[in-house]
Amino acid sequence: MYRSGSATTNRGGLQTDTGDSIVTLDQIPRWRDSEFRYSYENDDSAFQNPYFPDPLTSGAEGENNGNGMMSRFPIDHDINSKIYLWRGNPWNLEVDAVVNSTNENLDEVHSSPGLHAAAGPGLAEECATLGGCRTGMAKVTHAYDLPARRVIHTVGPKYAVKYHTAAENALSHCYRSCLELLIEDGLQSIAMGCIYTEAKNYPREPAAHVAIRTVRRFLEKQKDKIHAVVFCTITASDTEIYKRLLPLYFPRDKLEEEVAIAKLPADVGDENGETVIDERKIRIKPLPNLKKTVPRSPETSTDFPVSDIALTRRDSSYLDSYLDPAFMSLIKDPDQRRTEQWEKAAQARNGWNYAKMLGYGDLGGPPLSAAEEYSLHSRYLAKANSLNLSDIAEMRIVYRGGVDSEGRPVMVVVGAHFLLRCLDLERFVLYVVKEFEPLIQKPYTIVYFHSAASLQMQPDLGWMKRLEQILGRKHQRNLHAIYVLHPTFGLKTAIFAMQLFVDDVVWKKVVYVDRLLQLFKYVPREQLSIPDFVFQHDLEVNGGKGVIVDPRTKYVYQRP
Repeated sequence: MYRSGSATTNRGGLQTDTGDSIVTLDQIPRWRDSEFRYSYENDDSAFQNPYFPDPLTSGAEGENNGNGMMSRFPIDHDINSKIYLWRGNPWNLEVDAVVNSTNENLDEVHSSPGLHAAAGPGLAEECATLGGCRTGMAKVTHAYDLPARRVIHTVGPKYAVKYHTAAENALSHCYRSCLELLIEDGLQSIAMGCIYTEAKNYPREPAAHVAIRTVRRFLEKQKDKIHAVVFCTITASDTEIYKRLLPLYFPRDKLEEEVAIAKLPADVGDENGETVIDERKIRIKPLPNLKKTVPRSPETSTDFPVSDIALTRRDSSYLDSYLDPAFMSLIKDPDQRRTEQWEKAAQARNGWNYAKMLGYGDLGGPPLSAAEEYSLHSRYLAKANSLNLSDIAEMRIVYRGGVDSEGRPVMVVVGAHFLLRCLDLERFVLYVVKEFEPLIQKPYTIVYFHSAASLQMQPDLGWMKRLEQILGRKHQRNLHAIYVLHPTFGLKTAIFAMQLFVDDVVWKKVVYVDRLLQLFKYVPREQLSIPDFVFQHDLEVNGGKGVIVDPRTKYVYQRP
């Protein structure tokens, strides 16, 4: 069935610089013509990964005979004639292109062992000019001293059980990218090694399933443009895996086709061999409430098959621009959600904005979904972590306290330090997100000193609403209470407005505290760093009745 490199006769005495024989395709038997037949009767696969069922074990008890079932990979002798299995280094083959499994930097150390030594120093020099390659993508170079004409470099994914589907699709895209570049360069034959490494922890048998089915699906659409695909294996275990799996995807007779029906795994991907998750399908529908336009003539239609679109580009890395993280969110139907947002936005524009009329700011716009709030919070947090916000920290508007009487962490906010005229609000929001992030993961408390803050300009409710959206629902859920010291009538009015127009959950957790001694019942004095003017304001407002303030320690005591 396969031919070992060490057993191959040297046609014409040709050798590579390393002394290995150059092997041509006519020295390797085609898969269609191979006499090898694998017996599944006593199959004892070495594949024992607990996170995957045995791919050769049928998922249903009553489907072992395959009667009445349609084959997902029917016999196709034309495709089978293009498949080869070769045990040996792919760069010893005289083909149009060989595949190099490498890393994002395309460096020699992480490339397929022996490739750069066989190709010569020119390969590494050209790789250094490509600017790297992303996982799942591929780039092409000259082959230099190899018998092949081109080398196609691709980056396989790292594997983790938690992200199995993502790794599987990235690996599938590696093989597709290589085949696409082969056709784009006008080449017809390719030798492909196993695009996974032990260092990336990808299980060998699941990787072989992905490789074989992806090639099969690609050839079903592009078989007229490809002359040969050679699966190259180095180890005996890989060879045995391919010998066992090839009949499932490339059956040569009715018996192998019936065996494949019973032995194929339940999920063999879509028409491209990639795993499909229904929640992540891209839905394309006409935009709502749009006037009909003149239909396009059939001659100007641009509805090309995906495979044909891919072949119009020189390099598969162009797909980066289409990888929108929004499509990776497990949320409800995006089209339905966007329609609802448009309707709410239209209502907000057409209706009376009472909050704005009362001078509280613009509170219009549709509410954000949980996924949108999470995405918004993540973007702000990432930006905050990348900036130096020490200038905001020095203003001491927001800072960490100790814990309240029940052990919940405390965040302190000083209203009088909020100098709106000389504060960059966007940087302040970033600082708030960064400081609140460790606290909002569990129940916490806010202490707000409104002492003397009524003299300062305060942000409107529209800004407060935006800040709450950025902090997200975790902040709303885990906030225990907001203790407001020295509230004024104007502040109570504003908080009542926030309960009506902004958030009736968060702002109903406000507890008004008129005296410091009252506050210390909720948050012990030693757990708070209190500005001096707060003590002074407390004495002025309350007349110092019943309290003594230690001028050195700033502790407040009850009069004896």
